Amino acid sequence: MTARLAADIVVVLHAAFALFAAFGGVLAWRWRGVAWAHVPAALWGAWVEYAGWICPVTPLEQGLRRAAGEAGYSGGFIEHYLLPLLYPAGLTASVQFWLGSFVVITNAAIYGWLVQRHFRRCSMPAGDKHG
Repeated sequence: MTARLAADIVVVLHAAFALFAAFGGVLAWRWRGVAWAHVPAALWGAWVEYAGWICPVTPLEQGLRRAAGEAGYSGGFIEHYLLPLLYPAGLTASVQFWLGSFVVITNAAIYGWLVQRHFRRCSMPAGDKHG
């Protein structure tokens, strides 16, 4: 496997993780066990944004790109791949705060709904547990 292919695989996996961190709570609607992986992923994603950190996977990708003879890039994964689509001006602390807040609020709403649904089911008489 070449360094470029490895870097491309890292990007795909990194993007999948970012999507899972942001929206994985939706999967918990269908498969409750997903929450055990999703909650830590969402907390990590939000923490990285709130702290203004660069995810440790980003330097790995950049190193692989340089090993393949390509130019690396400055900044983080979100800044390089996602923000140009949404915010061409670049990543700021304010934008990172809102991205982290989006992850927290979206998932708090999803898990709040799941918990409410769980307790509603638990309080129903045994013959009424259909929905």
